[in-house]
Amino acid sequence: MALNPQLFPNGMPVPFMNEIFVLARDGVEFEVDKIPGAHGGKFKAKGTIYLSNIRMVFVANQPVENIIAFDMPMLYVHDEKFNQPIFHCNNVSGLVEPVVPENQHRALYSTHSFKILFKEGGCGTFVPLFFNLITSVRRYSELAGSGPEPRVDPLQAAQTPVDEMMRHAYVDPNDPTRIFLQQPTPESQLRRRNYHSVEDSI
Repeated sequence: MALNPQLFPNGMPVPFMNEIFVLARDGVEFEVDKIPGAHGGKFKAKGTIYLSNIRMVFVANQPVENIIAFDMPMLYVHDEKFNQPIFHCNNVSGLVEPVVPENQHRALYSTHSFKILFKEGGCGTFVPLFFNLITSVRRYSELAGSGPEPRVDPLQAAQTPVDEMMRHAYVDPNDPTRIFLQQPTPESQLRRRNYHSVEDSI
């Protein structure tokens, strides 16, 4: 997980080389723990989730204590599950490993637990695409020869083929998820090349 990744003025994350954004889901509430500087170590906000072949990025509608966005590499997410509680809204929860700068020791960073709550509309488009994508990313990573070890380069997920998955996605009319058939920022040539920058890693 990385704190406050680079964003375009419209709130869209600045893509990495070879990154393909699959969808955006507005109207979600996002919770994550063990955040330095956040009240009680927990961060909670409403905003938009962007899902790509490399990562999941939450962008808050309004900054909370100088925190506007969280970046979660797909290869670092684990123990994810879809929850359908009786008296609360549907949600996806899981754990995500931190993006550790190259010159720092992994023991200095904690695993974060996160939750994405679907408080506005259904989630019949987002949930299947999320689980299909994370399964494909892991399968491709295993075929490429690297396991789930946290020091693996999260950008190697960019090689995961997502075109076929997007063409056959089920669209739930009650789910406000937007699927990107074209990349949302084609006019921009700006592309990030790596994850590791000291100021945005936690």
